[in-house]
Amino acid sequence: MSGWSKGRNYRSRILTYCMAFCILFITIAMVKYPKEAFDSAIMGLNLWWNVVFPSLLPFFILSEILMGFGIVHFIGVLLEPLMRPIFNVPGVGAFAMSMGLASGYPMDAVITCKFRQNQLCTAVEAERLLSFTNTADPLFMFGAVAVGMFAMPELGPTIALAHYLASFLVGIIFRFHGRSRDQLEPASQKKNQVNIIVRAFRALYKARQEDKRSLGQLLGDSVRTSMNTILLIGGFIILFSVFLRIISVIGLTNILTSFFSFWLQIIGLSTSLAPALVSGLFELDIGSMVASQADAPLAQRVAIASAIIAWSGLSVHGQVASIVIESGIRMGPYMVARFLHAVFAAALAFLLLGPAQEVTKLLAVPTAYTIGGANSWTSWAIRTEQVFYQFLLLFGILIMLSIALNLIKTLYAYVKS
Repeated sequence: MSGWSKGRNYRSRILTYCMAFCILFITIAMVKYPKEAFDSAIMGLNLWWNVVFPSLLPFFILSEILMGFGIVHFIGVLLEPLMRPIFNVPGVGAFAMSMGLASGYPMDAVITCKFRQNQLCTAVEAERLLSFTNTADPLFMFGAVAVGMFAMPELGPTIALAHYLASFLVGIIFRFHGRSRDQLEPASQKKNQVNIIVRAFRALYKARQEDKRSLGQLLGDSVRTSMNTILLIGGFIILFSVFLRIISVIGLTNILTSFFSFWLQIIGLSTSLAPALVSGLFELDIGSMVASQADAPLAQRVAIASAIIAWSGLSVHGQVASIVIESGIRMGPYMVARFLHAVFAAALAFLLLGPAQEVTKLLAVPTAYTIGGANSWTSWAIRTEQVFYQFLLLFGILIMLSIALNLIKTLYAYVKS
């Protein structure tokens, strides 16, 4: 036992020394290349201020208010019959999933963290939830990637379907994660006999009574918490923008490019996609853009772009880690899930561009998102409207499925008895 402890202590020291050396090295490089560091910081700041800040802040505030009023608890009871059998998470997970699908990174991490802090799920359930709700929003894939980067609107359904199907596959796989840590509580007979709608309203009222904050205090707390979160995200975007530029200037990206080229050659893909994987390792927007411009067959470019979007980049991972670390959610399962999501998304993109291509063309939808108009008030209003519409549509479908499943289960139990 002592030998194992010494080995662990040795590895911890080595890791600490390596991290300290890397941080020192990056700091010295920033001092040596101040112009590159400043320009990349400005680029990251513009991305945060013009796109991320107006896109996510309203939904951060909204999620806080919905939780304070008990609406999330209401949703949890309604969707428990759907989420528990499929993903082995509580019904409130559907709220995180719907907001994640509609709003994109890192909305799901913020909501999952709130669930854990409010004891709406256990730590292992939060890890399962975070594994498959961390998704890009449809407008990014249909508009920014398909239209803005590939200049092919018909690719939107392919990229989005591959992304979401891969996410659900990861969720089904992770339903078995941490089974030994599950806290199983047998449901009482009285609870099973009460109508699910009645139980949902009771849960809403109970949650609101326990919160006890006035409307003004709830609004103030929601804005304050949301602003802290959005500022944290902005800091990570600027940091990784500078970091990616610095490692490019000092030549570290060449080593990573050689590494990815080796593996791309083994699996039979064009090595011209290696720079896209290097950029996508850190930041999904830049990686997707480089993938769309690579000198490679269309199917390979779309597959790599899908993998990069699913991976989401170390920048997003850093944002997620900073958000969930205080709630006791481990990052290890999350990182494994992101890797699986990337692999599945790439494979499904290949499939959807082949035999299932005609099906995906039927799902093409017009998009109002344009790169050049991302800063205008009209563009922001259109984006917000579409995100709300997508959330309500997804959420309505989930509620109908859950109620239908609960009704079937009740009828089966009645006939059996």
